[in-house]
Amino acid sequence: QVQLVESGGGLVQAGGSLRLSCVASGSVFSINAMGWYRQAPGKQRELVADITSGGSTNYADSVKGRFTISRDNAKNTVYLQMNSLKPEDTAVYYCNGEVRPTPWARVHYNYWGQGTQVTVSS
Repeated sequence: QVQLVESGGGLVQAGGSLRLSCVASGSVFSINAMGWYRQAPGKQRELVADITSGGSTNYADSVKGRFTISRDNAKNTVYLQMNSLKPEDTAVYYCNGEVRPTPWARVHYNYWGQGTQVTVSS
């Protein structure tokens, strides 16, 4: 069983910063891409940023220059540093990981965390 657990969400004023963390635990043999998605009330879940196992990154246009994704492969952890936060960043943020659970698994499976709330006040 694989679990992805997020932490670091909370309430912050506009212009402030937060750092999200997500740890993959349980049966984890290897992880390909990891990423952060968010879902605001009444909206679809959208990609915020993702990062490959080699460190290549991809960002949504709305967060470029403000958010930074990083990962620690040894700790099976992905981070999202969020600076210059805006009220429109308010959402539930979800961690995603492509996990190969065992050496004999032939594919990586997609797993999601339970989400962490980020609220930015104006």
